Amino acid sequence: MIGTVLALGGGGFSMSDDGTSAIDYFLLELTGRSRPRVCFVPTASGDADGYSQSFEAAFAGRADTSVLSLFSHDPWGWSDPAMLLEQDVVYVGGGSTANLLAVWRLHGLPDLLVEAAANGTILAGVSAGMNCWFAGSSTDSFGPLAPLTDGLGLIDATACPHYLGEPGRREKYVGWVADGSLGDGYAVDDFTALLFRDGSLVEAVSERPGKPAFRVERVDHDRAVEIDLPVRVLPNQTVSTSPAAKTR
Repeated sequence: MIGTVLALGGGGFSMSDDGTSAIDYFLLELTGRSRPRVCFVPTASGDADGYSQSFEAAFAGRADTSVLSLFSHDPWGWSDPAMLLEQDVVYVGGGSTANLLAVWRLHGLPDLLVEAAANGTILAGVSAGMNCWFAGSSTDSFGPLAPLTDGLGLIDATACPHYLGEPGRREKYVGWVADGSLGDGYAVDDFTALLFRDGSLVEAVSERPGKPAFRVERVDHDRAVEIDLPVRVLPNQTVSTSPAAKTR
């Protein structure tokens, strides 16, 4: 793909007691704008009203916010997906990865997101909002954890969020990579995120110490190995508009 993706294994405003998040600050800095346009996409949660309200509260005063609603919930109502082309950031919430992908495809979002990314919009998301950018992922969309193999594929790898934060995530994902159910990929703990540019990993960042990220690769025919990725712990910070932060 052409463009920038920030994939959160967990964390951000939705896992913060007060809505503040060093990863969210980092995301805003990446735009290089003093007041970026940020659109929240809560499809995976069925456009849960409380989720969107938490987003609006967390980003108030720091960004021009909007919500893409495909379920016509008040107060937002149905939104035209073309609005994604006008954003500096598209921030995708958690929930059901499988439902998100199905609804997005019905509304033509995959092509719009590819176009937006190529034009400089940063694509971001947490949990299901992480999984969607990859070719495959570990998901509980069907109840028990299961491999999902029809992600958008903007990043040519697979993904596992909540790697150490939820029981079974680590063992299941390593097993699926080992037996070929999922291809090689990235496993990310809560409060940690991976930054990709043009499909290649740039760095891993975290809001808290001790929250790892791994590259998981199949070796031989029935075994997978975890490769530790360096993780930079982010300071508590305010939005910066320095030229070094600009991506377009």
